[in-house]
Amino acid sequence: MQGALDGFTILDLSRLLPGPFCSMLLADLGAHVVKIEDPKIGDYIRWWPPKIGQNSGFHVVLNRNKRSLTLNLKTVQGKEIFKQLAKEADVVLEGFRPGVMDRLGVGYTTLKAINPRLVYCAITGYGADGIHSRRAGHDINYLARNGVLSYSGKEGTPSLAGVQIADIGGGSLLAALSIVSALLARERLAKGQFIDISMTDGAMTWNCLRWGSYLADQRVPSPGDDFLNHGFACYNVYQTRDGRYMSLGALEPQFWKVFCEVTGHPEWNQPNYFEPGPHQKVLQQNIAHLFKRKTQAEWVELFSTVDCCCEPVLNLAEVMADRDVKARGMVVEMVHESWGAYRQLGIAPKFSLTPGAIRSHAPELGEHTQAVLTEAGYSADQIAQWRADGTI
Repeated sequence: MQGALDGFTILDLSRLLPGPFCSMLLADLGAHVVKIEDPKIGDYIRWWPPKIGQNSGFHVVLNRNKRSLTLNLKTVQGKEIFKQLAKEADVVLEGFRPGVMDRLGVGYTTLKAINPRLVYCAITGYGADGIHSRRAGHDINYLARNGVLSYSGKEGTPSLAGVQIADIGGGSLLAALSIVSALLARERLAKGQFIDISMTDGAMTWNCLRWGSYLADQRVPSPGDDFLNHGFACYNVYQTRDGRYMSLGALEPQFWKVFCEVTGHPEWNQPNYFEPGPHQKVLQQNIAHLFKRKTQAEWVELFSTVDCCCEPVLNLAEVMADRDVKARGMVVEMVHESWGAYRQLGIAPKFSLTPGAIRSHAPELGEHTQAVLTEAGYSADQIAQWRADGTI
């Protein structure tokens, strides 16, 4: 079956995490993604340890379903080849700092003149304009500047999440949505457009709930001050007797009531369980003592037949082996001719008519250069010459 984005071609110049995760999502749904890389080193993330065979595990996950074309955009011929590819492409995705593509002579204005229907998406840290637009940064910096980091974690020092919120949530996911939206708009407008994705801006929208509460009460958010941020006993993480953890999310009265009854503490079921105040710390301490009486497995067994939003904190190895995770197709068993057997991360959205699929492994550097350029109409002699002079 064809994927939802079958027939669309994306030229992906991005590196590391934000851009490649975005193009992975689109490739999983059927888009033809050509990963354009520097001939000498390619995407830096290819070489980061730990490795599966000769490739980084990061590269193996992020760049499945793509083809790799090496192209030196600093050469005259390299620019011309890229322009020719862009003439027939639907999307160009890049993650350079603002101005880099223009200096190379292949920025949006140039490509738009060649292909008015082109959707051009630039993912940057701080956006295409503004006083910080050319500053270097990473996920931690974007979250620091947009306020998310200021109230993350328990009381005290702000803490980092285990995943890259700004890179993926503010960058990759927003870019993927925006690209598909621009392709849809192109059907009405008959022309493409420029998409400016700032990872700082994108993750800033994740402040939505705290933004709303600040508008209402004028209290500046801080770590551990909110019912969704370690502030309430009914929504927290607790250690078990064997050093593992359970997540409790009994926000609604019906779930809290069941939790109290099942654990033998109906006296905890008071209206103030969902009100701020010093009693929350006392209740947290009582629940903490409760959870340390049993192992995680024993708690899982106890809560297996009741609905009170209490689940085990699983490690990644356990997640990969989980029966339900496998049943949902989120672990895909694959075998590579060089790397051997490995487990690929599955595809989250499930389409009834145009399902996504993992069609190919992450490519070797330049693995598809010959094929892509041949398909573009170039001769074997031309390709050989460009390979010899370092253009590809």
